[in-house]
Amino acid sequence: MTNDWTMQKFMKGAVLLTIAALIVKALSAVYRIPFQNIVGDQGFYIYQQVYPFIGVLTVWTSYGFAVAISKLLADAHEQSHPNQRSTILRIAFIYLSIISIISFALLFTGADVLAQWMGDEELAQLLRTGSFVVLLMPMLALLKGSFQSEGRMEPVAYGQVVEQMVRVTVILVGTYFVVKTGASLYTAGSAALLGAIVGEIAGIVLLLLFVRKQFSIELLKKGPNTVAVGPIIKDLTIISLSVSMSSLILLFFQLVDSFTVFSSLTETGMNRLTAMETKGTYDRGLPLVQMGILIASTLSLSIVPLIAHTTKKKTGRNAVPYAQLTFRIALLFGTAATLGLILVLPPVNEMLFETRDLSATLMVFCIQIFWLSLILTMTSVLQGLGKVILPAILLITGLILKWLCNAWLLPKYGIMGAAIASNVGFAFITISLYLYLYSIWKIRFATVRFYGHLVVASLLMIVTVLTWGIVADSWVFDGLSSRLSAMFTALTSVGLGATVFLLYIAKSRIIAEKEWFLLPLGRRMAMIQLWLHIEERKG
Repeated sequence: MTNDWTMQKFMKGAVLLTIAALIVKALSAVYRIPFQNIVGDQGFYIYQQVYPFIGVLTVWTSYGFAVAISKLLADAHEQSHPNQRSTILRIAFIYLSIISIISFALLFTGADVLAQWMGDEELAQLLRTGSFVVLLMPMLALLKGSFQSEGRMEPVAYGQVVEQMVRVTVILVGTYFVVKTGASLYTAGSAALLGAIVGEIAGIVLLLLFVRKQFSIELLKKGPNTVAVGPIIKDLTIISLSVSMSSLILLFFQLVDSFTVFSSLTETGMNRLTAMETKGTYDRGLPLVQMGILIASTLSLSIVPLIAHTTKKKTGRNAVPYAQLTFRIALLFGTAATLGLILVLPPVNEMLFETRDLSATLMVFCIQIFWLSLILTMTSVLQGLGKVILPAILLITGLILKWLCNAWLLPKYGIMGAAIASNVGFAFITISLYLYLYSIWKIRFATVRFYGHLVVASLLMIVTVLTWGIVADSWVFDGLSSRLSAMFTALTSVGLGATVFLLYIAKSRIIAEKEWFLLPLGRRMAMIQLWLHIEERKG
């Protein structure tokens, strides 16, 4: 009875964290659209050149280290060593503080050098502004990790949402007023990065309200030091990097583009302003990809603890069905999101960003959704199985391949070369991860029937969207202004395509109703599928 209640509580907390993460990721993608509309492509380029530096450090410390700390604290509790808790917290705080201070010093003092390497010396002021957010990471990571280790997911979930909402609000409001005053776009970029700092402060304040002094007292409490410092630091490093690596990979690919795209465009003869606007237009693909991988991100958050739990069980259902289901769902929605976005990209580009510039490049860019959906899922499955070293090596190898392909393709094909290079890197990672996963776990992730129905559903969606796009542009929305017409065409095309795809998938029943119920927010799809099945039997 106690075990069932514990698992029920765990799953409830996991669902809450998943919903919070979904909101945070959606906000992270969506705010970039009004931001680009405020600052334009040049302003978007400025922000996106610097954001990956801050993003990598914040994801690693506030997410990766929080998970690592919670695991070490939970392990100490399971081993009946509650007195070690304060020691682990103290070691983690000191270690994280050292990392944060070093990172801050490198970013702040090295801002001029980094800006020169990127080919735009004015970016230094943004790097200095953004560097301050790193100093907040130790407290945020320890607070999140402490709550998670106790199974108290509500403060973490609320903290993540509040942190992101405050961040987005400060970014949009601050940038709007800075631009209205006539200040430079670089100042607007600094104001946007200030939002990350204010957001982190808001998150810390909220978590401290939940703590009510308990955490700070525990951190300062002196106890018998029976924990070796070296193994704790080693575990913190390995666990934090392994759990955050799949989330970091997209940021690292952006970082490669920050160092190579703008400088390569100017070296091939493009003037600086045009190169900035071209890179900014290319960066429009980032929020589109982030929205496209939302389902895969949600799955990856929920599948790790589930597979880890079932793998440890001696009896009952093992982890195989969960891994198969997760792979099929990721493949299903990764394919649908990729094809759907490519089909409607020109009107979506205009609807969201005012123009249809570089639509062909952005179509290639959005193929990343397919690769990333599978990468996030497979790394999560491997993490649940306790396999973290080789996946990390494969991710790093793919990143190196991206850098090499950028150096080769950018001078030949311009900005399209960067989009192709990203897909080459991600395709290598996806195929390598699949081969590795299959080598250690020889299971069939999907049947021939599944692949067949997926192909048919995709073809039906393609025909529907293309046909409706021609009709909508030629007759239905022909009399409207260009951007308004693009908006109605994009939204109706997405709605029709998604409806046709999902109805066919539901009718084919390649995902069973009981499987839909296992997934976050899958209840509605299960009900539709049951209704279709009942109607079919009546017929």
